[in-house]
Amino acid sequence: MLATFKIGGVHPPENKLSAKEGIKVLPVPEQVIIPLSQHIGAPATPVVGKGETVKIGQLIAKAEGFVSANVHSSVSGKVVAVDNYIDASGFSKPSITIQVEGKEWEEDIIISSRLECNITYTKDEILKMIADAGIVGMGGATFPTKVKLSPPPGSKAEVLIINGVECEPYLTSDHRVMLEKAEEVIVGVQILMKVLGVNQAIIGIENNKKDAIEKLQAITEKKIGIIVMPLKVKYPQGGEKQLIKAAVGKSVPSGGLPIAVGAVVQNVGTALAVYEAVMKKKPLIERVVTITGKSVKNPGNYLCRIGTPISKLIEAAGGMPDDATKVIGGGPMMGRAMTNIEAPITKGTSGILIMSGKEGIRNEIKTCIRCSKCVSACPMGLEPYLLRTLSENGMLEECEKEKIMDCIECGSCSYTCPACLPLLDYIRLGKGKTGAMIRSRKK
Repeated sequence: MLATFKIGGVHPPENKLSAKEGIKVLPVPEQVIIPLSQHIGAPATPVVGKGETVKIGQLIAKAEGFVSANVHSSVSGKVVAVDNYIDASGFSKPSITIQVEGKEWEEDIIISSRLECNITYTKDEILKMIADAGIVGMGGATFPTKVKLSPPPGSKAEVLIINGVECEPYLTSDHRVMLEKAEEVIVGVQILMKVLGVNQAIIGIENNKKDAIEKLQAITEKKIGIIVMPLKVKYPQGGEKQLIKAAVGKSVPSGGLPIAVGAVVQNVGTALAVYEAVMKKKPLIERVVTITGKSVKNPGNYLCRIGTPISKLIEAAGGMPDDATKVIGGGPMMGRAMTNIEAPITKGTSGILIMSGKEGIRNEIKTCIRCSKCVSACPMGLEPYLLRTLSENGMLEECEKEKIMDCIECGSCSYTCPACLPLLDYIRLGKGKTGAMIRSRKK
């Protein structure tokens, strides 16, 4: 029997339209806009100015504080602006704009495709390389990887869990990375194990990716301590707490972090980025992004330079469909609608979903019938209908009491609601305000 988490969960249509499409390289655009905040934490501080010439892989903004991440140029060219840009959600954010001129890489970066697997560096040297490379969680959370690999005093990692689940409908970028960069991912896993000082790593993959499971099992067969674990297909299996429960049977306490049960979770894309940073001296300047949708002419997976306009990715897939009604950053469950497709691809961009016709239009909201389907679906054991009401009425203390901060924003409640209530929208709003209240109280 395949392992899975126990509480809640749903089974939305998978719609993995691009699963068989190999990774293609997206052409470098004429200009890139590189945000200074592509991670959780403080925005990076620019170290280049307008008019300066930069190379591919050059540091252009330095991490500001412990929870932050370096930012590097993904192209060679001239800095034409250090200013704000409008992001995909319509907000003004600080960025560096570079006009592309040439293809010159930073001298230290190893650009050969040869697999490097002789890990001779110490833990501290590896941590510095990861921090210097600006690596963040590639699954969407964008938490700085160096911070995640540095457990607080009194905590010790016992197991590394690699997230290859990719349970979000439509998205296939992680699947393709596991198939086409399997050897590099495994070296990345070994590097992460060395940093954490653990002897066990579990790579969790949903059973709908049998080719990836077989590929990684063949490679890890003689790798001591690395297990490839097939998991039941169930959303949101890729949530950290759900994956930990499925993989090692432990429950992360309310308000706690995975390290509380001795686990550290990293995405397969992060493992690849760690490999490239340590063995190739390559900072995080590009990533694989899925472009998909039922009306998209050529859904696929593209290796994109950070800062490339999203519109260029849409063009590569055949252009915007005539019946498009919504563009989503991410998948249909946790993704967010975009207002600006000229916004750039960032470190956290896993996919672009173009929804068409009625699929992209919300159904009419009806009255809650107290059916409790949202409660049954919630993988965190919360009461979404109640959190929605509390949030809508600004009852933040009650939101905190009902553990709104435990919500992982998976969207299972909204998906299962027969009244088509925008439960997740209100919970996100309440979670943001409650979090701000808690931080203010601590200050």
